[in-house]
Amino acid sequence: MKHFDVIVIGAGSVGVPTAMALAKEKLQVLTIDTLASPGQGQNKKAIGGIRATHSDKGKITTCLRSIEIFSTWEEMHGDDIGWIQNGYSFPAYTDEDALKLKELMKIQKSFALDIDWLTAEEYQKIVPGINMDGLRGSTYSPKDGSASPLRAVNAFYFKSMEYGARYRFKEKVTKIDLLSSNEIQVTTDKDVYFTSHVINAAGNYARQIGAMAGIDLPVEPDSHEGAITEPVQRFFGPMIVDLRPSQDPATEDSANYYFYQNNEGHVIFCLTPKHLIKGTASEATSVFLPQVAKRMVSLFPKLANLKVRRTWRGQYPMTPDGFPIVGPVNDHPNFINAVGMCGQGYMLGPGLGELLTRMVTSGLTEEDWDVLTHFNPYRDFSGMEQFK
Repeated sequence: MKHFDVIVIGAGSVGVPTAMALAKEKLQVLTIDTLASPGQGQNKKAIGGIRATHSDKGKITTCLRSIEIFSTWEEMHGDDIGWIQNGYSFPAYTDEDALKLKELMKIQKSFALDIDWLTAEEYQKIVPGINMDGLRGSTYSPKDGSASPLRAVNAFYFKSMEYGARYRFKEKVTKIDLLSSNEIQVTTDKDVYFTSHVINAAGNYARQIGAMAGIDLPVEPDSHEGAITEPVQRFFGPMIVDLRPSQDPATEDSANYYFYQNNEGHVIFCLTPKHLIKGTASEATSVFLPQVAKRMVSLFPKLANLKVRRTWRGQYPMTPDGFPIVGPVNDHPNFINAVGMCGQGYMLGPGLGELLTRMVTSGLTEEDWDVLTHFNPYRDFSGMEQFK
């Protein structure tokens, strides 16, 4: 069959759960990806954190639904995807950061987020051994968690196939022709397909796919590095996000960094470079590990004796304001973009997949319309999300 109800471009953190949600509604869906299997782009480079602790209703609402899907997956479907509800924490070591976090917490609570402020002593109980020097306290959202990106994407992939979704791997989209309001021709290097709807979930290559439909999407990848240690017995609870920038000339400047211990005991960590490296180069650098290790050990000395197994480098497909672009092209409402996840596609993906399905089936709720205003492709991009 060469005609589908929906063609999804990209079999990653957003594309696969979207295909699953569409196929569950009995739509004929084809997902096309240039790589050899699902989740082989940036999904496999994600560190696995899943949070709803954002600064905006769109992301909070979408991620709350994602957390419901991740947290109940094994119970409902039987697959162990490595889910643990270990929570997220944002410790504050300056009065300014404490004030910002407390003000943000008011917004988060208004959208039904389970989050509270812990004193330094209360925080030390869930992160025993944390550096107490200057610690003002921390926000803590206990229902956030983590799961294995590879296990999760494969669970979603096989479930989508059970529902009837089809995939074409090692196949590159080369042309998109918007023939009419209800017919789109998608040409690849191997075949030609026809569909009523296209969903652009192409991650790093979102801009190129968008250009085929005549829209210039302001999505530009930049590089971030991550690492994983040997597994050890669990010795702390939540994801720890240190917001403080560093100006250490010995290891170059850097922005925030974050780390947690996954369900198997590995400590996984990532750092945001101050001077962003644009593009899609994926070779690990010699700067990252000494840079982040020095900062992590200063914050949490218990990490000092862990052995790092490997490091890697991946991309965040970024928008100018740090928010995703989700919605149709104005002149062609059946060409829908779900791009610019800014490194958060893994945590947004399952909730976003259901939202996109309601968009395709004309089932959007009043709350959905409100959420989509925050992701509008034609918005003013001059703002910026807090604590990205």
